[in-house]
Amino acid sequence: MRYRVQVIARPHTASGFALAGFPAIEAPTREEGVARTLEAAADPTIGVILVEETIYSALPEPARQALDRCPLPMLIPFPAAAWAPGREAAEAYLVEILRQAIGYRVRLR
Repeated sequence: MRYRVQVIARPHTASGFALAGFPAIEAPTREEGVARTLEAAADPTIGVILVEETIYSALPEPARQALDRCPLPMLIPFPAAAWAPGREAAEAYLVEILRQAIGYRVRLR
């Protein structure tokens, strides 16, 4: 079976993904983004959901935990668009992803 990739993000970010050829759902509010994420998670044809971090953080904790434990669809948060994120922000984001993947904090240096 072939699985699809779905992007859920704020309108200006979703437009960028759509221009790159990814199907994107625009979510003007976090609440709408949460609803669209849960709908996409229930679709058996979707294998990967790329969701903007602000929407991901608004997911109810039980739903987030359930989605994180499921092998499909893979729920992958990505950082919201920012003009100039500092190096510290990028490192903190990477450390958090590693913490989620391996279960404890690592120190980069």
